[in-house]
Amino acid sequence: MIEKLSVTSDRLLSHRQLACCQSYCGIPLHGKDMLIYSNVDIEQKPLLLTGHHGEISAVTFGKGSGPVLLCSASADYIIVWDIELCQRRTQEGKIAAGTVIGTLLGEVVYLSFCFSDERLAACSGATVYILNSKRQEVISTLTSHLGPLTSAEFCPWNKDILVTTSEDRTFKVWDLKTEAACYQSFVLSATPLLCVFFLEENRHLITGSTDGQVWCFSLPDDSKCHLVTKMDLQKMEKRHQMHNGIGSRQAEAAQQSAVDNVETSKPVLKMAFCSSCTDTSNEHEKDKSWLCIGSSDGLYIVDLAASELLTALYFKDYPKLSITMAGSWSISPAWDNSMVFLVSSLFTPCVALLELRLCELGRIWVCGEGFSVFPSSPLLPESPLNVELKKKEPNHPKKKGGIKEQPLVFHTNVKSSGYTTAPRTMFSPKTNIQKNPPSKKANRDKGLLLRDYPADSAAPTVPHIHLRTGKKPVYCLQFSGDGKQILCGLGDSSVLLYTSSLTGDPTAYTGHDKPVSSVSWSLNRQWWLSASEDQSLRVWTHGSPESAIIMGNSMFCKPIRGAQFYYLDKFLLLASGPSLRLYLYNVDVTRDNIKRYQQRSVVKLARCFSTATATDITALSAINDFFSYIVLVCGSDRSIQLFDMNKGTVASELPDAHSRVVHCITQNKGSIFSRQAPDSYNLFLTSAVTDGVKIWDLRTLRCVRRYENHLNRCHPCSSAISPCGRFIASGSEDNCAYVYDIRSSSYLYKLQKHSDTVLSVAFNPATPELLTGTLDGKLRQFQSSSGAPSVS
Repeated sequence: MIEKLSVTSDRLLSHRQLACCQSYCGIPLHGKDMLIYSNVDIEQKPLLLTGHHGEISAVTFGKGSGPVLLCSASADYIIVWDIELCQRRTQEGKIAAGTVIGTLLGEVVYLSFCFSDERLAACSGATVYILNSKRQEVISTLTSHLGPLTSAEFCPWNKDILVTTSEDRTFKVWDLKTEAACYQSFVLSATPLLCVFFLEENRHLITGSTDGQVWCFSLPDDSKCHLVTKMDLQKMEKRHQMHNGIGSRQAEAAQQSAVDNVETSKPVLKMAFCSSCTDTSNEHEKDKSWLCIGSSDGLYIVDLAASELLTALYFKDYPKLSITMAGSWSISPAWDNSMVFLVSSLFTPCVALLELRLCELGRIWVCGEGFSVFPSSPLLPESPLNVELKKKEPNHPKKKGGIKEQPLVFHTNVKSSGYTTAPRTMFSPKTNIQKNPPSKKANRDKGLLLRDYPADSAAPTVPHIHLRTGKKPVYCLQFSGDGKQILCGLGDSSVLLYTSSLTGDPTAYTGHDKPVSSVSWSLNRQWWLSASEDQSLRVWTHGSPESAIIMGNSMFCKPIRGAQFYYLDKFLLLASGPSLRLYLYNVDVTRDNIKRYQQRSVVKLARCFSTATATDITALSAINDFFSYIVLVCGSDRSIQLFDMNKGTVASELPDAHSRVVHCITQNKGSIFSRQAPDSYNLFLTSAVTDGVKIWDLRTLRCVRRYENHLNRCHPCSSAISPCGRFIASGSEDNCAYVYDIRSSSYLYKLQKHSDTVLSVAFNPATPELLTGTLDGKLRQFQSSSGAPSVS
């Protein structure tokens, strides 16, 4: 941050609205005059504007590039100046003059032009006046707030919408056509709201308060705002310092003076959008929503999508600046890869013009070595993934010499007694020959394999089927890879197998003693597994009510928090306590009638890994549809740890990923019916109680967006990514399921009328369908409005 200009005034300007644009900045002089400096040529003599008789209380520039308009307000006049015209008059030896558009409107604390510079909003007391910027005319007077106004801004995508903030701690959305408030927020904070800002790309409005709270609301066409996210500057700052190792310097900070250790509030004085123009080839460089927040101790750069602080530029870190504490900010839009700020000092009569080069902000995004779910190198010779299961060769006992056993009969064929043969039928007619030709099923299967997932279909929001599985919670759901079958893990320790159409009676599989915590299909769809709170894991096969593999009997000291097939069905992967276990297995479904309960399937521990901090694993995720070395686990210390199974080590760790323990992690796995960009498979979701859903990118090891519209306060509600990679579904405790657009933090649809908390959600990999499971044991299926047929 560079100081381009420093001006000492004859009085404090700490709480006055200053003006700054790309070309000029305006500073009050002697109370009633204005000095206009050129941002391009600081050495140029400033332009002096005179005309007010009272003390100037607010100044602002117009939104347009030409002509550059400036509006100044005092208790007597509100004047609009044409800067280029005033400069020409001054060069000609004449006195610069402006146009008076308002008189005796009281002490104006805030001014704002609309985006066409035709109208202007002036805040005075609890009233906002809408003025004509070309002549003296009050278009409308809006009064409804219970306290003095602090700011007012016109909506960039709707010229008839105005948003105001007030000391009554609320904001209002005004319809200028009807001159009435079409939305009023609830009381947001214990302190006044200071400013408001619009994000046109996402159609969001953002407001901030005196105590450093920031709220982001969606502003739809009906002006019914919905809260998207809430941030706290102090909490984000502490989390940022901890991630960057600054928190370990507490011993050094304890030796500082008591004055340095005093915590100051971080008022949100001004906000503006900023973006780096360094590398547009990166997907996240194009779609990041970085927000500049001017506060009393410096400038904060916040990633609004992820609700994370990227960096903080403190005044104390720049000893050459003449500003140590700020009283007000004015921020110009980014231009020529730089931003300009006009800042007034809080305690001294000083104003400084600062410049920030945005190319330096682009380096903030880089966070060490990135990873990819796709292997970039072959397996190492000593890799745990090279382990193979040795098959036992049959051990035939050697026959001893002596008398050989002889059969009781001397013929090779013995005639049957006929007791077990079916009775003979003289005539059996063939009927319904043409009803079910054998080629029909083959053609249907062939069509299923050739049909692609509709990439441009709408999100599945139309209710289709509603049924009850029982009265126990549906803790987990998973579709088979072909989308034809569904596994439901219930709280009554059973697993139900449905067809995807949810018609007919399900097949029930019992054997666990406690609720089923996870289910997983194998890639070949011949087997599936279930893990339970009873510290056991079972592998099942089609057509058999008995488990082919039972892993229990004190094999695990703690409950299994996640289990699945891994590495194209080569391994069983599970987490218990702080251990991540990799098992080789061989399924053998044959049974000896005499030794019926003797398991012939083979399970062998290939490798056991421990988390870096010896913390218990709460959730895990890995890709099974293709070869991948990456396994993601979440720990009870709120961390996310990335295992490289090729090397058998923890490759990276993300501490304090959430404010609470992560209970669900899921990767973007796509499906065999969909096509996505290769980089999309590097995205994964995490869910935590009271902390919403976060989406992360393995390439940068950063949270890239957060979703917080759903309610999740105590139950482990799961989340899922659609096969097309465009939507995210999440359970919620308000008896709804939420569907988000992966590119926006606000929800698209709220699927209502569930009978209880939605615990689990799952997308069909073959068709646009969403299945939800509730706490009271009910399933609901939603289809897309485009009417894609269900797979049966």
